[in-house]
Amino acid sequence: MKKKQAVAEDAAEMIPSESHEEEENEAPVKAKRSKTEDAGGEEVVYHPVKLSRSDLYRPPTAEELNQLKEAESLFHCSLLKMQMEELLKEVALSERRKQQIDSFIQTVTKLLRTVPESPEVEVSDLSWLSSAVKVPFLLVPKTTKGKFHMTPPASVDLIGSYPLGTCTKPRVMVDLAVTIPADVLHPKDVVNQRYPRKRALYLAGLAQYLASSSDIGSMLYSCLHGNRLRPVLLLTPPGKDSSSFIVRVHACPPPGFFKPNRFHPQRNNIRTEWYTGLQTSHEPPTPHYNSSVLGDLLPRAHLQFLSAVSSQCSAFADGVALLKVWLRQRELHQGAGCFNGFLASMLIAYLLTSHRISNSMTAYQLLRNTLNFLASTDLTVNGISLAKDPDSTAVSGLNLSCEFHDAFQVVFVDPSGHLNMCADMTACTYKQLQHEASVSMQFWDNPTVDGFHSLLMTPKPMIRTSDHIFQYLVKLQSSCKKLNLLSELMDHSGNYVHTALPYILSLLQRGLGQRIHLLTHSLSPDPEWSVESEAPKHKAQPPLSFGVLLMPELAASALERGPPADSPKAAEFRQLWGSRSELRRFQDGAITEAVLWDGESMCQKRLVPRQIITHLLQLHADIPESSVRYVGAMVDDVIKTGSELPSTGEEESLLVVQSYDDLSRKLWRLEGLPLSITAVQGAHPALRYTQVFPPLPLKLDYSFFDREKTSRSLVPKEGKPCPAYITPITVICHMEGSGKWPHDRLAIRHIRTAFHIRLGELLKKHHNYTCRPCPTHLDVWKASCVDGLVFRIHVAYHREPQVLRESVNAEGLLVVRDNEEAQALEMATIHKPLLTSTLHGLQQQHPCFGAVCRLAKRWLGAQLFGDDITEDTADLLVASLFLQPAPFTPPGSPQVGFLRFLHLLSSFDWRNNPLVVNLNNQLAATDYTEIKNDFTATRESLPVLFIATPKDKKQSIWTKRAPSVQMLQRVVMVAAESLKLLENQLMDSNQIQDVVMRPPLDAYDVLIHLNPKQVPLLVQAVDPPHCHLQQGHHGWQCDPVWRGPARHQLQPREAFGDLALFFCDPHGGTVIAVLWKPKAFIPVPFKVKPKSNHISKSIKGELFPNVEAILEDFRIMGKGLIKSLEARTEKWSL
Repeated sequence: MKKKQAVAEDAAEMIPSESHEEEENEAPVKAKRSKTEDAGGEEVVYHPVKLSRSDLYRPPTAEELNQLKEAESLFHCSLLKMQMEELLKEVALSERRKQQIDSFIQTVTKLLRTVPESPEVEVSDLSWLSSAVKVPFLLVPKTTKGKFHMTPPASVDLIGSYPLGTCTKPRVMVDLAVTIPADVLHPKDVVNQRYPRKRALYLAGLAQYLASSSDIGSMLYSCLHGNRLRPVLLLTPPGKDSSSFIVRVHACPPPGFFKPNRFHPQRNNIRTEWYTGLQTSHEPPTPHYNSSVLGDLLPRAHLQFLSAVSSQCSAFADGVALLKVWLRQRELHQGAGCFNGFLASMLIAYLLTSHRISNSMTAYQLLRNTLNFLASTDLTVNGISLAKDPDSTAVSGLNLSCEFHDAFQVVFVDPSGHLNMCADMTACTYKQLQHEASVSMQFWDNPTVDGFHSLLMTPKPMIRTSDHIFQYLVKLQSSCKKLNLLSELMDHSGNYVHTALPYILSLLQRGLGQRIHLLTHSLSPDPEWSVESEAPKHKAQPPLSFGVLLMPELAASALERGPPADSPKAAEFRQLWGSRSELRRFQDGAITEAVLWDGESMCQKRLVPRQIITHLLQLHADIPESSVRYVGAMVDDVIKTGSELPSTGEEESLLVVQSYDDLSRKLWRLEGLPLSITAVQGAHPALRYTQVFPPLPLKLDYSFFDREKTSRSLVPKEGKPCPAYITPITVICHMEGSGKWPHDRLAIRHIRTAFHIRLGELLKKHHNYTCRPCPTHLDVWKASCVDGLVFRIHVAYHREPQVLRESVNAEGLLVVRDNEEAQALEMATIHKPLLTSTLHGLQQQHPCFGAVCRLAKRWLGAQLFGDDITEDTADLLVASLFLQPAPFTPPGSPQVGFLRFLHLLSSFDWRNNPLVVNLNNQLAATDYTEIKNDFTATRESLPVLFIATPKDKKQSIWTKRAPSVQMLQRVVMVAAESLKLLENQLMDSNQIQDVVMRPPLDAYDVLIHLNPKQVPLLVQAVDPPHCHLQQGHHGWQCDPVWRGPARHQLQPREAFGDLALFFCDPHGGTVIAVLWKPKAFIPVPFKVKPKSNHISKSIKGELFPNVEAILEDFRIMGKGLIKSLEARTEKWSL
C-alpha cells in the first residue's frame, strides 16, 4: 500500500492529491495538491486543511449518509470497504504507466503502417521470409491452397481491456488488432486452415520488419489462450520499461469479410481428405475450428458492446477488476479454456443488460452478484446468450440448447449470436468455477471469517486445493486412436491433448462417481517462444495435472457395488470396469455386479481412487499405469509403521481408544473405593488420534533383562541395546467431592496417593492387571490382555487448584493468588482432557484430521521445533484448518492438510491477529469481536503465538510458555521454505525425497551425535537404520515412543539451560543441536559462582563461559550415550 504522510494537528481534513481524483463540491476549503513522480511510480502526498468550527461540525451531506449506510449494510465493517478500495488502487494502472503504454502504442502503430510489400507467392512458399524469423504455426498438413503477399495493414486499433479501462496489474497486457488487407485474403480461406496460415504468415512478416527497429524491445510469439490456430506477437518496449507491460498484436480479417453463417457449429470447414488423405461420404462438423476463426471477426464489435455497457454503469471497470483478481487467485484466468478477463467483462455485461443487477451498484455489489450467479447457474446445461436481435443466420434462442450444447460443453453466446465464447472450456473447468463461487458465497457473509483476505488475497494453487493430484506423463495420440477421436482431432487441428481431454474427464467422472465432489484439471499455459524458433509441437506441452476433491465418507470404500445381474445396466457396468467386474452375493441376498479394490489399512484405502483412475485410463485410454504419476500420499511415508501391512496410525489409534474404553468401563464398575468416581477422561494425544506414532502392544523378552535384588524390577543387561519404552497413556480419574477431603495441599496429595494404591489393588484383584502406584500416578499394564498397553491414571480432586491458590499471609488473612503450580494442575486435569475429547469428536467428523496432525507434528519434531510448538498447540493449529478452512474446503487427505498447515504457519499474521479455533462451534460473532478487541488492547503482554478457544479467550494457555519471538520467526521461515520446496517436489519431481523432514543444522553451534544403539526410537527416524535392533520385546512389532537420552539420561537442559538452547527430534533423532545464548557470552565482573567450572577469567578480570569445560561436561554426562561431539569453532572460539 502507498504510504501516506499524516500531520496530527487540530481539526484537519486529509485530502489526497492525486490529479485524477474528484474534489467534493461540499468542501468549503480546497487543499493544495502536489504530485511527485519517480522512476518507481507515483507517491501520494497529503496536506492538512484548516477547517472553521462551523465547517468541522456541519451535518453530513446526502452523499456521506449514503456512504455510511452502504458501509453498514453491504460490508461487515468499514474496514472491508477500505480494503476493497485500496486493492482497486493497487491493481489499477497509474497515469505514468498509461503514458508509457500510449507512447509505445503510437510508436508501434507508426512502424506497422510502413511495413513493406512483398510479391505474391503460394502460401507454402516461404522464400520471401528471412531465415531468422519463423512462422508461428504448425504446418500439418504441410500444404494448402492459396496465395499470399505482405502489405501494410488496413488499420491498427486498440482492442480488449486497455481501451475499456479494465486492464489491471500485475501482468499488464495491451491488445492491438492489426487488420489484414482484404486483397491478401480470399472468401474461401476459411476452408482447410487457409486463413489461420495466412494470419500466421502475416504475423511473421510483421515480426521480420519490426526486428530491425530499435524502438522495439523483445519479440516473442504466443497463442491466444493456448489456441494454436490464433498465434499472436508479443512486443515489449526497450530499456528499463521492458517488463512493465506487453503489447499483444493480433492479426484480424476486415470486419464482415467472412460470412458468419460459414461458422455455424454444425458446419464443416476442414475436409477429411485434405487432412487425412482418406475419402469419406460424410464430413463431420468442426465447431472448435469454426469458433477460432470467428473469434477474429468480432473483437471490435465486442469492444463497442462493452463500451456501451460500461458507459451506463460507473462501477463496471472496478467490478471487472475485482472479478479478475478473484479469478487470478484461483488460477482460472489464463490458459486453454480459461475464464479470462474478457469473459468476466461479458458476464457482468450480461447481468447488466438482462437487468439481473443494476447500473447503480458498486463494484462490491457487482462482484457479489456475479459470484452468486455463477454459483447458481449451470452453463453446461442451460447456456446463456447476449444476442438480443440476432440476424437470420445466427443461432436463435430456441435452438441454443440443441445447436450449441451439442457441439460444446459450456455455452455463453456473444451479442452477434454466432460465437460461443466458452467454446474451449471443459465442463470440469466450469464446475470448478461454480464450486469456487459457491464456496466464496458461503463465507462471504460469515462475520467470523476475514472475507477480504480469503476472497481476494489468498492464492489457491491446485496442489493446496485438491485432495489428490495426478498427471499422465505419456502423449495422448494412442488415447485418441483408442477412443476413436479422428474427427475431433481434425477439429482441434491436431492438438491431441485438447481432443482427448473432455473424453478422459467424462470417463473418470463416471468411474469415480460419488467418491468425489469435484474433478478439476490444470489449464495448459499459453506457450511463448522466440520469433527465431519454430512453433513448439503439441508434445512439448507440459503434462496436464488433474485435481480431485474427495467425499471423505465415500472415497475410501473398497467396494464398488453395481446393478443387479439381471438389470439392463449390468452390461454398461461391465463395459466400464472390464475384467475387474464380477458377480457377488451380499448379506442382504442380492446378487449384483461389483468391483472390489485392494486395501486393508486406512492408508491403502485412501488410495482406492488411484486404483480406479489407473485402471480406467489403462482400459479405455491406453495410458499405462506406469505413465500415471499420482500425488496423493507421497508425504505419508514419514508416519508409516509396519512392514507387512503399512499403516499411518489409524488402526493403532483405534486399538488404543478401544483399550481405553475397556479400562474406563472397568474403573466405573470398581467397588470398594471410599469415594465414587465421577469422571474418567483421557488426556493423551493417542486418544484423539493425533499421536505421531501411536503406542503399540508390546510383550517383553525377559532374556534381555536381569532382576534387581531388592525390588525385583527389570534391569537391562550390560551390552544389550537400550530397552524399549512403552508409552503411558494418561487417564484422569476424578473423584467425587466430599467433606472428607482435607483443605491442605500436602494432605490432598497424600489422599490421592492412597487412592492410587487402592485403585491398583482393586484392578489387580478383579482384572489381574500389573499395577505400580506412585505418589503422583498409578501405572496400569494390561499385560494379561491382548492389547498390552500401559495407562497412567492420575486421581484428581476438583478443588485442588483452588487450594493451591490459597495461602495465609503474615496477618493471618486468606490470600488467593494464581501461581504456576495451580495452572499446571488445571492444565493436566481440566484443559487437556477437555481438548482430547473435543478433538476426538473432530476426528469423527473429519477422518483425516488425525493423520494431518501426525504429519504436522512429525515435521515439527524433525525440524527440532517440538519443544516450541507443543503437541497441544500443533493439534489446535491443525484443527483451525478444518473448522475455518476458508477459502478452501476442509482437507480431505493428509497431504493437502499438511501443506495448508505449513501455509498457515508461514503466512498468518501472528503479530497483529489472534488465531481463533472455534471448537464445537461455541463462539458467536460477538465473541470474535471481543477476542479481537481484548487481543489488540493487551497485545504486548500476550504470547507471540496467540490461540483463542471457547474456554480460553484471553490468555492462550497453550502457548503461554512457548514459542519465543525468535523461535516463532524461525518456525515461520522454515515453514515457508518447506512449503515452497515440497510443493515443487510434489508437482515436478519423479520421486519425493524427505528433504523437508531434514533440518538445516548450519545455524547451531554444537552438535551432539548420539550412539544409535542407545536411541529407543531409532526405527521412527526419517532415515531409519537398515538393520533392526532388538530392544527386549517380541510378539507384535513395536515402535516405542521417545524416552530418549536427550531428554532423560543426558539432561543437558537442566544443567546448562542458562547458557544454551537445546534442540532434538523426539522421534528417533540421533543429534542434539546446541545454540549458545548470546547474553551468556557478555562479560561479567568476577564473582564467586556455583558453576565456576563453566567460566574462565579473562585478562581484564571479566568472566566468560568456559566452552571447553562445558563440552567436556557434555562428554562426561553422556558417557555411553554420545557417539561424537561436533563443535562449530568457526562461530565460537574455544
